[in-house]
Amino acid sequence: MKARLQKILAQAGVASRRKCEELIKEGRVKINDKIAKIGESAEPDKDVIRVDNERIRLEKKVYLMLNKPKDYIVSVSDEYGRRTVMQLVPARERLFPVGRLDRDAEGILLMTNDGNLANCLMHPRFEVEKEYYATLATEIKKEDVEKLKRGFVIDGRKVIPKTKLLDRNKLALSIHEGRKHIVKRLFWRLGYRVTRLQRVRIGPLVLSGISSGHYRQLSSQELEQLKKLCH
Repeated sequence: MKARLQKILAQAGVASRRKCEELIKEGRVKINDKIAKIGESAEPDKDVIRVDNERIRLEKKVYLMLNKPKDYIVSVSDEYGRRTVMQLVPARERLFPVGRLDRDAEGILLMTNDGNLANCLMHPRFEVEKEYYATLATEIKKEDVEKLKRGFVIDGRKVIPKTKLLDRNKLALSIHEGRKHIVKRLFWRLGYRVTRLQRVRIGPLVLSGISSGHYRQLSSQELEQLKKLCH
């Protein structure tokens, strides 16, 4: 499938799109041995694209589901030397985590090198639902469960979680939000402390059959379901 040349170069890791446009303007990019021009498109699977006479190679797209354990930072690197989720996945491709998950939280985390899909899943416009299991330090009152279902205004925006009581001190919450500590902040408003937080679902993807700290590739069916969310 054809795509803009600067997009192909950026996806191949040559440089940012803006820098790739500069390379094209400088005449340093060729398509099938012809100097490329701004605005041109190419088919990366068929056309031979070279930058400074060196052929580019696109990275194979990788999609992993990780069961993140506690005490791992959801980041590509950490300036304080703390453990990151990158230590739990293969280093062959330049993967990155999709979205956030608190350091002391557990559960499903997507890892990929597909920037377009990652941006879609994180963008509020697509309203990708996430489901969490929250265990509280104390039993929750029934009236507080009802308050939770009605939602709270946090940072100027109303958050209304789909809520189900699983046990006296354990609840399932489904929200579209991705803001930092958003689940804990909902319970803080009611005076409860979350002692364990597990994310068990992202959109159609359900965490199952993966032990803590391990991962697996998404099936073709799961990937199709994710991509449908972006249309």
